[in-house]
Amino acid sequence: LLPGRETVGSSNMEDDVSLKFRQQLLLIDENLVAEDVAALKFLCTDLLPFRKLESAKSAVDIFQLLIAAEYLNEEDTFLVAELLYRMKCHSLLKKLGYTKEKVQECLPKKGRVSPYRQMLYELSENITNEMLKDIIFLLKNHLPKRQITLSALELLILLEKRGLLTENNVQMLEEVCMNVSPDLLETVNSYKREKVCSIPSFNVLWSDCKHTGEKSSISIYLSTGEKNSGKYKATSPHKLNKFIEAVSFFLSFLQKMTSYKMDRPHRGFCLVINNVNFDRSLQERKGSCKDAGELERVFTWLGLDVRMYTDLTSQEIKNLMRTWQHLQDHKDRDCFICCILSHGESGAIYGKDEELVSIRTIMSHFTAKQCPQLAEKPKLFFIQACQGKEIQCPVYVEADARIPDLSSMQRSVSPFESIPEEADFLLGMATIDGYASFRHIQQGAWYIQALCSKLQLLVPRGEDILSILTEVNEDVSRRVDRLGTKKQMPQPAYTLRRKFIFPIPRDPPPS
Repeated sequence: LLPGRETVGSSNMEDDVSLKFRQQLLLIDENLVAEDVAALKFLCTDLLPFRKLESAKSAVDIFQLLIAAEYLNEEDTFLVAELLYRMKCHSLLKKLGYTKEKVQECLPKKGRVSPYRQMLYELSENITNEMLKDIIFLLKNHLPKRQITLSALELLILLEKRGLLTENNVQMLEEVCMNVSPDLLETVNSYKREKVCSIPSFNVLWSDCKHTGEKSSISIYLSTGEKNSGKYKATSPHKLNKFIEAVSFFLSFLQKMTSYKMDRPHRGFCLVINNVNFDRSLQERKGSCKDAGELERVFTWLGLDVRMYTDLTSQEIKNLMRTWQHLQDHKDRDCFICCILSHGESGAIYGKDEELVSIRTIMSHFTAKQCPQLAEKPKLFFIQACQGKEIQCPVYVEADARIPDLSSMQRSVSPFESIPEEADFLLGMATIDGYASFRHIQQGAWYIQALCSKLQLLVPRGEDILSILTEVNEDVSRRVDRLGTKKQMPQPAYTLRRKFIFPIPRDPPPS
């Protein structure tokens, strides 16, 4: 009986901790007004999908999203403490057992809110109603034509949605602040200085400011190893800003030199092959049409010419690849993308006729030799299909694989074996070799939904495709079926020679 009592006692303790944790969050929620909720949403913009944040009506809604995304739990409440600290709600920190000083001490190691987001929030706090009117007037051509009332935070979010404001591009913000308030401009310049200082390749060291009256003298060291080599003194803000502009220009130049060319007349074609129904034993892939629709919306938003294909046999897939391989229109386009949604086995996907087509065969149609119009251009393939045995899943989660026949199982094939042995390819697999990938029959596949969400979130911030796919891995790896027993890990493989960065679309993300 004693072990049983211990188990019951342990369970009760866990329940008590969880209840106390949620009571703390509820108490904080009760002390926050509508403006505070808007501030919470804004500060969490880099952590959570925007469409989910938009639907949040209270602080509790936001806390629930943070818990679901595993940023917050009963053992670690620091993120809430950081958010309250940033919002200057210092009196609420004690409800979590923190003080202002304790939060400040922990921020360097545990802080989640980016310097960019901090800078924007600080700006919003210092923009008066009169300043806001002036800013809206200056930005009139970039705002919706219909008259809408905007707060400072809403204005900044709108500029981000339209790609006019990103972590690496605050030029429009500078120009506006220059016309409206020198104090606001200094906030932006301070952010730029910190950003330049954080670049390891420049080894830029800033000395302590020696204040003399209202002006300060700042020593800048551009070193190549020795601290005293190449010492320059900037004795005025004007010279300092000129230096920052020069560094920003150089960084922009470096990015262009190390990124694929993306300024041709057309972005490129995107094929979406969506196999839902199969001829014999393979199950219907319910929820896949939602994935296909989401891919079409997102890649259209990114400027690609999307072509949709449904329920193709293995031979039709091969014929389609040959057709696109010989298309002359590729020469005026930046890239080529192909998304395939189907059932699969190791290194291969199924046609509607339940015959396998190897992923390597599909991709090899677009090598420089086979498709010279796409030579030295990035070619991206995203595969939503199982790469191994089917796993028994709950009703609302299905695996994209057939029940394995042990007598006919293939040799394991890694994604790197599927890629042609030449440059400029990327293969994004929904799962690692030998494992199933999961698809919700109403909400779509975990991998495709995460891919579309992260593209919409991170392309406007200037992130490259490999950074985005790392975030997709993080997102999918945190997901679990409703019984808490099924997990998934995507796997990208690539021979890209440069960074692949989508130009930031003019329109806001589609969802």
